[in-house]
Amino acid sequence: MKIIICKIIKNRLWQKIFCVFLCVAIIAVSIYKNEQIKSMMCGKSLREIPIYSVERNDKRIALSFDCAWGNEYTQTLLDEMNNYGVTCTFFAVSFWAEKYPDDLKNIVSQGHEVGTHSKTHSHMSKLTQVEIDNELSYSKQVIEQITGQRVTLFRAPFGEYNNLLIERAREAGLFTIQWDVDSLDWKDLSAQDIAKRIISKVKPGSIILCHNNGLHTAESLPLIFSALIANGYEFVKISDLIYKDNYDITNEGKQVKTNL
Repeated sequence: MKIIICKIIKNRLWQKIFCVFLCVAIIAVSIYKNEQIKSMMCGKSLREIPIYSVERNDKRIALSFDCAWGNEYTQTLLDEMNNYGVTCTFFAVSFWAEKYPDDLKNIVSQGHEVGTHSKTHSHMSKLTQVEIDNELSYSKQVIEQITGQRVTLFRAPFGEYNNLLIERAREAGLFTIQWDVDSLDWKDLSAQDIAKRIISKVKPGSIILCHNNGLHTAESLPLIFSALIANGYEFVKISDLIYKDNYDITNEGKQVKTNL
């Protein structure tokens, strides 16, 4: 009789434990689902996403140039921007910076900024944490030593990224920057075609991707500047376009200001 009573007590105890465990599990799943729903409703992604564009009430936009190969057209780019009072952002691979330090100094002296485009222009989403940290820290250090300007921006080579890469960049004090307007100047499009692509796709808060050594990029700039400036757009450096705090990034990569 005692054995039967003990079994009943034990069974009831396990039943209670199971019920408590089940309730906790249900609550945990519910919280997780609610957070997912909130994120979806707010346009936020559970995946780490770089900044493709910025939600703005003004007509500020940012022009950017990736620097990895050659410098034949760099001075012409700077001259054209100077003619129109435009400032922009260059993303330099550290081996480019080391090869053309005078160009880098000239870029900064004319009011532009320089972000890192990595150390070796490798596929960084395939690298380990140690390798990523080395790519970021080395390139950041090289650029800062040459320019005397703090590096706060990073653009991943090939536009490839994953959660680890963006997280390590953030730990290094870097905002990871993509683009929402691709000039395709690396395909050697004509100046007119480059300008047409950019002018037709730009909207407030856009980040434009170009390359310092595009064959017809410099030639396209007067067409782009004259059209967009006449339409009320203002070209600024990326660091003057993005929000530094109190922001979210939507699934589409648009950085939006929060009320926090």
